[in-house]
Amino acid sequence: MASRRISSFLSRSFTSGSASSLFSRGNNSSLARGISRYSSTATAAAAAEVPIVPSISVNHTQLLINGQFVDAASGKTFPTLDPRTGEVITNVAEGDVEDINRAVSAARKAFDEGPWPKMTAYERSRIMLRFADLVDKHNDEIAALETWDNGKPYEQSAKVEVPMFTRLFRYYAGWADKIHGLTIPADGEYHVHTLHEPIGVAGQIIPWNFPLLMYAWKVGPALACGNTVVIKTAEQTPLSALYVSKLFHEAGLPEGVLNVISGFGPTAGAALASHMDVDKLAFTGSTDTGKVVLELAARSNLKPVTLELGGKSPFIVCEDADVDQAVELAHFALFFNQGQCCCAGSRTFVHERVYDEFIEKAKARAIKRTVGDPFKEGIEQGPQVDSEQFEKILRNIRSGIEHGATLEAGGERFGSKGYYIQPTVFSNVKDDMLIAKEEIFGPVQSILKFKDLEEVIHRANNTRYGLAAGVFTQNINTANILTRSLRAGTVWINCFDVFDAAIPFGGYKMSGHGREKGIYSLSNYLQVKAVVTPLKNPAWL
Repeated sequence: MASRRISSFLSRSFTSGSASSLFSRGNNSSLARGISRYSSTATAAAAAEVPIVPSISVNHTQLLINGQFVDAASGKTFPTLDPRTGEVITNVAEGDVEDINRAVSAARKAFDEGPWPKMTAYERSRIMLRFADLVDKHNDEIAALETWDNGKPYEQSAKVEVPMFTRLFRYYAGWADKIHGLTIPADGEYHVHTLHEPIGVAGQIIPWNFPLLMYAWKVGPALACGNTVVIKTAEQTPLSALYVSKLFHEAGLPEGVLNVISGFGPTAGAALASHMDVDKLAFTGSTDTGKVVLELAARSNLKPVTLELGGKSPFIVCEDADVDQAVELAHFALFFNQGQCCCAGSRTFVHERVYDEFIEKAKARAIKRTVGDPFKEGIEQGPQVDSEQFEKILRNIRSGIEHGATLEAGGERFGSKGYYIQPTVFSNVKDDMLIAKEEIFGPVQSILKFKDLEEVIHRANNTRYGLAAGVFTQNINTANILTRSLRAGTVWINCFDVFDAAIPFGGYKMSGHGREKGIYSLSNYLQVKAVVTPLKNPAWL
């Protein structure tokens, strides 16, 4: 498959019985049916409180160091929770400073002495391709772990994210034997060429909102370039990374090349960021944490850092828009993945001529959105990842109400168990309101009115963030003006969240440094060396 688009999730429906081999159902026979719509709160809440039990065992809960699953040096573990209920799924080894040291030591030895950087690029490519094939074979189990640990709809995990994961690794496998330098003409009798060399041990810290995809975005290019890796998973979602890393070793990955540490940011994450023997660091997460990571890297060995951070992306609906289509796309841009997406279209700017119609239809679409157990058929929105995120979103909703925004839909928790929140829509939002400035990272749509392009360009850019933007218009001139005026790393025109493996992703301003995916990501994991040799009586220069 040439490419996959997360946005294609919009047009898909959950096939009845498609998950029957992975899930067992509770005693309540109503669980066999799709959850009722959000307007039928009592029925939907009851369904959400009796979760489907995935019939998959969790077998990998230890740290992966030097090709072996081992306990944390301290013997400590921590619980990873089911966001549908807040109950413990399992306990996972809690990595700390000593475990980071062990993992970095293994990665260093594998880089300096081991076969990975000395292996032919073609053989590295073959191992990565075998790994992708193994993931394909275990698609449903991996998707079930991802949904159970994170709360995202199973259909999204199984039909979009796991296939995209393997697409990304096949893409980077294709790059492994195509990384090369240049021959450079120089003044004088010299032969000059450049070598593109692996940078060494790559430390990587990934977030909880897309655990598998962020793993692929970082591990894929690092390994293709010949580096070794120590990756710290998010404490909320450690399970899928451990599972797929086991498959990587089954595919023939040498010991020490990929090490996985589950643990917390202030301990394991800080130790990795400040480690003197880590040659490069990549981090995805909040802007505030990114600042800490960058400081730790600078204070240690000045290791280069790529950062993919927060966003408050504008989604601009112009006066010529087809309102029905714009409402649906804006809804997807915000509510996808429970709103837990760094590039979510969280500031919906709507032209004054279509504003009132847009509000009514956006409200109706939010009320119709199906919320409930993400393992159930037909569910569009599962729970938020944990209690901390849940409470933060509710605080932001209260702030919007208190500061005068009009609550059009939602605004409260959904059901009485787990971390579900009603799809929420605000109108009459002003630029200085907290909900228009801060990254909510939840299912809260803020709709703002604008008059003309000059105004909306200024307001859209008036933010510390610059990760992405969306534009909905039928006018090519309008699209071109906005494309070149919006200070964001990605601008989607009449689409949103298109994440092909070859399309670079990253931010302007405080949304980060560097790019992930595509050819641009390779430079994060390479050193460029110039080699100059004198020539004696050359036939040509």
